[in-house]
Amino acid sequence: MSPLPISVFIIARNEADRIGATIRAVRDLTDDLVVVDSGSTDGTQDVAEALGARVIHNDWPGYGPQKRFAEEQCRHAWVLNLDADEVVPPDLAGAIRAVFAAGEPAHAAWRIDIAEIFPGETRPHPWAYVLSPVRLYRRDRSRYSPSPVHDRVDLGPGVTAGRLRGRVHHFSVRSLGDQLDKLNRYSDQQADDLEARGVTIPTWRVFVELPGNFLKAYVGRRHFVRGVYGFLTAMNYAISRHLRVAKHYERRITTPRRPG
Repeated sequence: MSPLPISVFIIARNEADRIGATIRAVRDLTDDLVVVDSGSTDGTQDVAEALGARVIHNDWPGYGPQKRFAEEQCRHAWVLNLDADEVVPPDLAGAIRAVFAAGEPAHAAWRIDIAEIFPGETRPHPWAYVLSPVRLYRRDRSRYSPSPVHDRVDLGPGVTAGRLRGRVHHFSVRSLGDQLDKLNRYSDQQADDLEARGVTIPTWRVFVELPGNFLKAYVGRRHFVRGVYGFLTAMNYAISRHLRVAKHYERRITTPRRPG
């Protein structure tokens, strides 16, 4: 099938074990597949290039700035963003093709459901919690937020977002330990962002952040339907949110105050 008039871009670092499936699922959709790598040491670059991607190095500036850099490397006005652990199944690829079947799509941005697949699962649970961010859009009408920690597309003036059928399959958890390491690093970046924006979180949040966010993940995000593994991933999420607040508090009490 002929490629669509879209670029696909992926940001990556040390994703050699996962990025191959991501690229293979979409390489028939595009003639411009861009991988922006921030310094992989596991051969991610070689895997991506072997599958036809154009690989560009850019030191890590944060999530938003890295995705904005990747947008600027794309050749087409329409772009599809995927993370290196996300796979577009055939039904979603067909829905993307259908959007372009009659020419210019009806909306300048499209939301796509994203559902996690945990180790031991072959497909998303029917009741799995889904996120629905904008991932397919015209980059001359909307852009990724410049925030280093908030991974979202800011819609331009007058832009409305449609919604595609199908779900991205998100293989986000290699293992519980790897997930916790990743969330711990992310909590550092979140604490940096709070400090940079001059935001102060009340001290009482230290005591409620872990139990409150466990309930948010286990009940609100329906991790309970995933059995024991769902309980464990909800605990990891809660720990990461606790660490964000704990590190923020620690910085407040250990950073010397500037004289009045």
